[in-house]
Amino acid sequence: MALPAPNKDAVADNRTTMELGKVLPKTANVIDGHLFVGGVDMVELARTQGTAMYVYDEEDLRDRMRQYRTAFDKRCENAGVAYASKAFLNKAMARIAKEEGMHLDVSGGGELAIALAAGFPADRIVVHGNSKTELELTEAIQAGAGRIVVDSITELERISRIAGELGKVQDVFLRITPGVEADTHDYIKTGCEDSKFGFTMRDDFAFESVLAAISAENVRLAGLHMHIGSQILKLEPFAEAIDVMIELFARVKEACGYEIDELDVGGGPGVAYQAEDVPAVIDEFARIVTDALNASCEKYGVAVPRVLCEPGRSIVATPGITLYTVGTIKNLPGIRKFVAVDGGMSDNIRTALYHASYEATVANKADQPRTQIVTIVGKHCESGDAVVLDGSLQEAQPGDVVCVFGTGAYCHSMSSNYNGNVRPAVVFVKDGQARVVSRRQTYADLMACDVD
Repeated sequence: MALPAPNKDAVADNRTTMELGKVLPKTANVIDGHLFVGGVDMVELARTQGTAMYVYDEEDLRDRMRQYRTAFDKRCENAGVAYASKAFLNKAMARIAKEEGMHLDVSGGGELAIALAAGFPADRIVVHGNSKTELELTEAIQAGAGRIVVDSITELERISRIAGELGKVQDVFLRITPGVEADTHDYIKTGCEDSKFGFTMRDDFAFESVLAAISAENVRLAGLHMHIGSQILKLEPFAEAIDVMIELFARVKEACGYEIDELDVGGGPGVAYQAEDVPAVIDEFARIVTDALNASCEKYGVAVPRVLCEPGRSIVATPGITLYTVGTIKNLPGIRKFVAVDGGMSDNIRTALYHASYEATVANKADQPRTQIVTIVGKHCESGDAVVLDGSLQEAQPGDVVCVFGTGAYCHSMSSNYNGNVRPAVVFVKDGQARVVSRRQTYADLMACDVD
């Protein structure tokens, strides 16, 4: 693993922090040169709580959940918005989702366990995964999970058997691959035919699988599910995929008289990672989805189903930031300037995986223009260990606090203990108060599962 070649065309943008637009958390502000979020001084927080550290703007989190619910509630009856917990989950986050009236999308037994431990209502949980284990399915059915998203015929048979053994009838969705490609990174496209997820539309496989689900014992086909990808900035593919799905609804109704009640349209729109990015607003996403749904239902002569969506990134990415302390500066004349921090790929693997792009600022110089092009690298034993590639930053010095914006989605979820690094603390900030919601790991935590 190595860094991509230096971007020789990169030019410092000279923006100050508050000129970074939509990458900033809702409550971000600069006071006396310091970055504040949620009314809390990020420099002081970093120096008292230590770095690396994940920080979330709680007001921004709650506001985005409310925007989703309002946008869909005003357009359709009994809509459901399920927070996709794979983006970021701990018990505090599950409790916020519960308080805001959200459903919860979990992928795997661990996420289900966290949700239940936080008191999240099981009947508002949607269980995902393309290869759920027997134990995970049993736990979900025993808990009373509202929906299980079926990803294969093998899994359908397994759910039917386990539910029968438990004396239950389990509501399920079938995940259909609509054959629609979104304009996003290849690693996070999920709606195209060459995907490990779902039932393909080819050779009527999805249609035959829906009929099999309708006739299966101990399950009830509650709806169909689609997911075309993540970090989608152009929303037109959602309408195209919805049309494919509703045509399938109509075929099923004509073939056996079964009316499918629900359609889960998957994740929400993409977010701004760069100051120039212009993501779709939540209300526009809801309008496109519901307009497409209504038009397709009229076109194919079926009743409008209940609609659900599963936003994750668009709820937590922007409210989340990561704080680091600068350790060393290394200037390679004519090549790069490296700013090394006390974190890296163990707390943010996305740059190494996808060459993800982020905006950053020196939190204790937040009112100053970003006059230099630097690569912010981590402390790990990998050449590709970077957080920001060829990005603008103020002149940094050892001991400065660097804030990387837009890290609220998937960074904590995909974090590791590589090189024996402990996972950072997670802190929620709101109304001038900071509360630790996941403590920083200790070295003892690293060895807690070892058997002497």
